[in-house]
Amino acid sequence: GPFLPSRPETIHTAAATKLTCVQSRLTMSTLLINQPKYSWLKELGLKEENDGVYNGTWGGKGEVVTSYCPANNEPIARVRQATMAEYEETVQKAKEAWKIWADIPAPKRGEIVRQIGDALRKQIKVLGSLVSLEMGKIYVEGVGEVQEYVDVCDYAVGLSRMIGGPVLPSERPGHALIEQWNPVGLVGIITAFNFPVAVYGWNNAIALICGNVCLWKGAPTTPLTSVAVTKIVAGVLEQNNLPGAICSMTCGGADIGEALAKDERVGLVSFTGSTHVGKKVSLMVQERFGRQLLELGGNNAIIANTLYGPLHTKQAVEQYKQALDQAKQQGGTIVYGGKVMDRPGNYVEPTIITGLAHDAPIVQTETFVPILYVLKFKSEEEAFTWNNEVKQGLSSSIFTKDMGRVFRWLGPKGSDCGIVNVNIPTSGAEIGGAFGGEKHTGGGRESGSDSWKQYMRRSTCTINYSKDLPLAQGIKFE
Repeated sequence: GPFLPSRPETIHTAAATKLTCVQSRLTMSTLLINQPKYSWLKELGLKEENDGVYNGTWGGKGEVVTSYCPANNEPIARVRQATMAEYEETVQKAKEAWKIWADIPAPKRGEIVRQIGDALRKQIKVLGSLVSLEMGKIYVEGVGEVQEYVDVCDYAVGLSRMIGGPVLPSERPGHALIEQWNPVGLVGIITAFNFPVAVYGWNNAIALICGNVCLWKGAPTTPLTSVAVTKIVAGVLEQNNLPGAICSMTCGGADIGEALAKDERVGLVSFTGSTHVGKKVSLMVQERFGRQLLELGGNNAIIANTLYGPLHTKQAVEQYKQALDQAKQQGGTIVYGGKVMDRPGNYVEPTIITGLAHDAPIVQTETFVPILYVLKFKSEEEAFTWNNEVKQGLSSSIFTKDMGRVFRWLGPKGSDCGIVNVNIPTSGAEIGGAFGGEKHTGGGRESGSDSWKQYMRRSTCTINYSKDLPLAQGIKFE
């Protein structure tokens, strides 16, 4: 999950930072950012050691973490994370910035978001390359992820002229009944390593047009992406003479995540990550009656990719091996793949496993590795039941030409997921619809449809413009 502590190899202890000059120079030269073939990283404003805090000014006095490339496990560059004092300062600056941002009319806020989209468009290839380098997904998917942020910006611009509530008919003469929507204030956005740009983008663009300010804590294993995106967004805010703290960032681990969850000044905590960590976050936010938007684990029926990158970390390779062992112990047969590749980086073979029972524990578990369990079913009802019996409820798909089956799949006894597809894969959702899932996936919705409502609070307002004082339900005190 995104606010589990960083991997051991990414942590520089105080002792380790006291390098001699010679060692220091050696370390600098081994970073990928210093190699000519990776000089494009500097186009994103990245350097050997980067500030991991932004709140109008850049800083970072906390632990120094190194970001590694999953394709070869070589160090890319370093980031200085936030201290708790810097977190506190950032929240205060964000709250001050909100006073300015909330006064700007929504369509004008939309214009700023349009400029953010344009700035991202200009850097789409180089930012997509960074996603690929740091997260490990293939280049086209890295670019696609930035494109998704751009698309959500376009969507949010139009939305900035459409958000609002209805004027309802009042039962009392001379009265108006209005639904008024207002921003929640400060939105804390905690994102995962698997979509280090897009998930922030969905939240950020919609939260901004709603009149909120944002504080982002990205995954500890993709800090360079967080820094690069924030530099682009900050540039737009600064060009428009707006406080940079409107889109703040604090790189960090579990300590920052926990502070965000418990902080009463944070109006909404939007958390993307594992169900395990999401449950902890949810309880912390609930404890203070805060609002939360959870996007947790998935375990989707049918995903088949032809091209894919390495796993994100060495730890993920271990999870892959453990999943294979468990599948074999539970009666599964590996019919394809099943091996860690003998090459640099965290590459494993895509794997197909047959012979497992539909309720085998490993089938019910989200493993985050390229393993496909193939199950034979006897009837439509059985297939639907198996789809729904897993604890996760993110995405699902059925392949059929039978129209009756299509609508049964979409209906009350069909798939219980937040995304229910027909004749297409389970991944790659469009931004126009709401994205999210049910059950252990957390119930939150981001991106399109009426997801904007989660970033706002509503008030029902009754205005009496008559000279009388009639009560509702015709009550008279006599």
